[in-house]
Amino acid sequence: MTPALSPSRAADFKQCPLLFRFRTIDKLEGPPSPAAARGTLVHAVLEHLFELPAADRTPDAAVALLEPRWRALVEERPELASMLAEHDGLTEESWFAGARTLVEQWFDLEDPTRLEPAARELYVETEVEGLTLRGYVDRLDVAPDGAMRVVDYKTGRSPGELFEAKALFQMKFYALVLWRIHGEVPRMLQLVYLGNGEVVRYVPDERDLLAIERNVRAIWDAVVRAAQTGDWRPRTSRLCDWCDFREYCPEWGGTPPPLPEGAGLIALDPSRSGAASPDDE
Repeated sequence: MTPALSPSRAADFKQCPLLFRFRTIDKLEGPPSPAAARGTLVHAVLEHLFELPAADRTPDAAVALLEPRWRALVEERPELASMLAEHDGLTEESWFAGARTLVEQWFDLEDPTRLEPAARELYVETEVEGLTLRGYVDRLDVAPDGAMRVVDYKTGRSPGELFEAKALFQMKFYALVLWRIHGEVPRMLQLVYLGNGEVVRYVPDERDLLAIERNVRAIWDAVVRAAQTGDWRPRTSRLCDWCDFREYCPEWGGTPPPLPEGAGLIALDPSRSGAASPDDE
């Protein structure tokens, strides 16, 4: 099988090899969080809004999509139904109000009546020197001259330097894949932060993408070494404050679950290391 890597799993390893192990080998999952579920819902609304004729893509039309898209998500993931009730101080009304605010914020940043995306939730994949790179792009805009703009929605606030590097790594990963597919470097990478209404734009060039290609190869080589040695040591940082798995981490007094038999092969299984879904990306 051709080895594979997704931007989410690559980012996991860059952040902490033990986090990569927990998600890729142990298949640990954190509990559904209201913030993450709201982000998934808002992404679904912004994706499906473009199914309407351009003139009908209004704030009211987008807000009207919240309830049916939520029902569809709960049908797909029933555990979301009880999520809100399990969080003290959170009501369904206030949670939906937060989602509505994010959706309405988007209209201050972009005008969907003037946009006709080439693709939404686009699965992209290419092979670079024997390593398959794959992921999902929120939105791809293509100009009449063929210029590509890669757009990613973020329902949080625009980040500080610590998180900005992680977001740009993801976008450059997509740009690398699209460059290898189409032979053209995307003209623009655009991060739309709905939490505070900021749009961050970055213009990549071939030098950028070659650097990302080298970085991704180095990450994969490090994953292979860890799989061969079983050394998935944790790497602490400020990001530990947001980790779902601190109870299993020795840096926080926890004990990881025993490594399963064949853990090294599991880590390199492309269906694990290259796992990609719209929610993850």
